[in-house]
Amino acid sequence: MEAFVQNFFNVSLLVDSIPSLLETGLINTLVLSLFSTVIGIAAGMVLALLMVSNVRWLTVPARVYIDVLRGLPAALVILLVGQGLAPVGLEIFGPNPYPLAIVALALISSAYIAEIFRSGIQSIGRGQMFACQALGMTYWSSMRYVVVPQGLRRVLPALANQFIAIVKDSSLVYFLGLLTSQRDLFTIGQNASVNMANLSPLVAAGLVYLMITVPLTHLINHIDRWTNRFSNPGVQNKKADDKTLAAGSTAAVALSGAPSLTDESGKH
Repeated sequence: MEAFVQNFFNVSLLVDSIPSLLETGLINTLVLSLFSTVIGIAAGMVLALLMVSNVRWLTVPARVYIDVLRGLPAALVILLVGQGLAPVGLEIFGPNPYPLAIVALALISSAYIAEIFRSGIQSIGRGQMFACQALGMTYWSSMRYVVVPQGLRRVLPALANQFIAIVKDSSLVYFLGLLTSQRDLFTIGQNASVNMANLSPLVAAGLVYLMITVPLTHLINHIDRWTNRFSNPGVQNKKADDKTLAAGSTAAVALSGAPSLTDESGKH
């Protein structure tokens, strides 16, 4: 037990690892995750619109792309992009694999986000589209102004969950051999663990990951409760009507002088 604690929870090594993890690793992890998520959202929306269209030559390529990217391991996609597109990246970005890491993570996230958007769009009743057509709106204008905004509100928690997944997948970019100033949390923790022959720095990196993911998880739960409250006004109205009816009946009984239901139940 003592050897386990010394190898994974060496306090001095944990504390020594925190500055570099926060100053370099945390910033790079967030940059990788945010940029890849933003690009993934843009590409995912396009893919989702292609998926819900009635044109087969648009839906089939989108479905193939989504199935392939979701089916492949994230590490393999990062290697295929980072090393397979290295000559192209060298001409565009120079000897810097950082942009290719963002592209690889964006490709992964776009496939998952496309499915999230598709489910949100298809959760909107077809009556919405029929109403838009009755008003003379085209298919794409109906999607833009009516269907898609409603679908987006319903999938906000799922999008936040996908961002958490990208934060964790960003640990795989160490395959690409990033520069010292570009290393993410996992890479810094791994390198320190190898140099010190102790896994405590890697555990410290995991603690910083928890600093990102745990608050985000609670934020997602709050967003989910908020969206459910406003997306089900009928339930809220019914609860309010029930309370009003109960209060009204109690007041009526009190005015008539007859024993109320609560009084009768109290006697039993």
